[in-house]
Amino acid sequence: MIPLYSENEFNLAKSNDLLPCKCIICGNIFHKQKRVIKRTFNNYDNNNGNYCSKSCAKTSLSGSTNISCVNCGLILKRVKSQINKSKNHFCSKSCAAIYNNTHKAMGSRRSKLEKYLEINISRLYPNLEIFFNNKDIINSELDIYIPSIRLAFELNGIYHYEPIYGCDKLQQIQNNDNRKFQACLDQGIELCIIDTSQQKYFKEQTSVKYLNIITNIINLHR
Repeated sequence: MIPLYSENEFNLAKSNDLLPCKCIICGNIFHKQKRVIKRTFNNYDNNNGNYCSKSCAKTSLSGSTNISCVNCGLILKRVKSQINKSKNHFCSKSCAAIYNNTHKAMGSRRSKLEKYLEINISRLYPNLEIFFNNKDIINSELDIYIPSIRLAFELNGIYHYEPIYGCDKLQQIQNNDNRKFQACLDQGIELCIIDTSQQKYFKEQTSVKYLNIITNIINLHR
């Protein structure tokens, strides 16, 4: 299945609540209970969870079949053994990297880039109070906030700019971004938006430029 829900929606859902998914065989949107989705991701109930119908489940067990790249939707040919190896299928390494870095419904809430920046910013400014992923300041999460200079940073990946989860989800994310910016403005906090969408997968050498952007701005405000 291709999840069509956010990490927060999954975490808030009860065991029997229905969540939207996309069939990896026919591309139809269907709904599954949270408990079934958990079993599917844990490989306990692969056939029942991944497909919208018994027909699609049966199709997956015989010969080659058409499935969609979970990131871009491109139709792929896959045989049974390939389908059973993984719950997600991609047309390229690029699509796999984009999906795995931006889709966190069942994974870690924080990206490797965020963790890298926290470690290095804390090391560079040991005497500066810095909050990471704090929700208390504006009742919405700020990736980085430095209260002494009233400066905040948001790291916006590709899902802030492209409809990775669909157009409705993109609009929801962008509306939330706008509310967050206004909340900072109302409290006299300067919010710096850093576009990290070019980093398709984490590498330290491509992360240094984001660290440099942040440290240069901090140094200007101190």
